[in-house]
Amino acid sequence: MSEKSLFAVLLRSPWWISFVLVAVIALVAGALLPEQYKGVGMLGGFPFFVIGCMALWRQRNLPTAAETEQVLQTLATMNWRDFSALLDTAFTRQGYSVLPLKGPCDLQLEKKGVLTVVSAKRWKAANLGIEPLRELVAERDRLQASNSVCITLGQVSAKARDFAAENRITLISNGDLVVLTADTFKTL
Repeated sequence: MSEKSLFAVLLRSPWWISFVLVAVIALVAGALLPEQYKGVGMLGGFPFFVIGCMALWRQRNLPTAAETEQVLQTLATMNWRDFSALLDTAFTRQGYSVLPLKGPCDLQLEKKGVLTVVSAKRWKAANLGIEPLRELVAERDRLQASNSVCITLGQVSAKARDFAAENRITLISNGDLVVLTADTFKTL
């Protein structure tokens, strides 16, 4: 499904928006269509109902905006040792075996024979540019890893986002980082 399709946008939007669309379609169909077509017209909102249910299911355990802000502030105050231990625990809970690395990459993850390298040491940097991502790609290629991940709390420049997309780098920041570490914070 295209990232820009209506259904993809609705899946990323708050779940209730899809249900509002269902109600609007039903009201418009009920008001404007001839009597024999009203039921069929109202059923035109059914795909939006399904999308709303899917979005609700995906969003059921997401943290609130206040929780997200609190976790991000806590992450910003952590030192590297605590932050790397938090990441180690979070990835281990997802079924990865985690190996600390020295150099441009900080962690090597392995799951079902697939290697992933993670760069996270610059998580506190205010802005993330292309250079750390270039180093990540070089290290990924040197280690013959399949995937690469860069973790940051800072702003990612447009050029860095484009570079990441072109070079198979997953960027984890802000809300995604909160979701990654959420279960770990609950147990700390």
